[in-house]
Amino acid sequence: MQLTVFNGSPRGKKGNTKTLMDKFLDGFRKIAGNDAEVHYLNNREKRKQAARIFANSEAVIVAFPLYSDSTPGLVKEFIESLAPFKGRKGNPKLGFVVQSGFPEGIHTACVERYLEKLARRLRCPYIGTIRKGGVEGIQRKTEKANRPLYRDFETLGESFGRTGSFDPAIVERFKKPERLPRAIFPLFYIMMKFGIMDMGWNRLLKANDAFAKRLDRPFA
Repeated sequence: MQLTVFNGSPRGKKGNTKTLMDKFLDGFRKIAGNDAEVHYLNNREKRKQAARIFANSEAVIVAFPLYSDSTPGLVKEFIESLAPFKGRKGNPKLGFVVQSGFPEGIHTACVERYLEKLARRLRCPYIGTIRKGGVEGIQRKTEKANRPLYRDFETLGESFGRTGSFDPAIVERFKKPERLPRAIFPLFYIMMKFGIMDMGWNRLLKANDAFAKRLDRPFA
């Protein structure tokens, strides 16, 4: 199988989406005869060519993160560029990998329904959608801590490379938990009260010289 992957992370080759898809493709390429090419949509020139590449592909996976429940703008631009191929006979098989920092599966549930509808409108055979939460921070974890996640993605890729579909057991496991248990909510309230929840965001704001402007209201 010849697979085309469109990586829709604004971080491109520095993002968590690449880390997960590298593991997926390691498994995919274990199957003789399989090969894949990866295109990064954060590259403007590559984005201009993306629709043509899509049209000439055998199978396509679009992988991207959700940022505060929103699909990256560059992914939306790519999707809009596919309008000329709506309903075209012979469109490639189409699947998606959606990851988010929030651990609850409910954050990616709506986008899964949208992506399934998108494949149907394009008349693409729908491979399915992988939804995985709790991904933000994996680059700060040890290899041992990430090993189960990486192993699952490699197994997923190998299964896809062999069957052309996503392993349903892994798909369902990745969606969980759909919601965090209410019993742990008091812990979040304590973390919010003492600013623990803001530490990561504050670090990014300071790194980009925006910390002093964090309470600005430009549209007020």
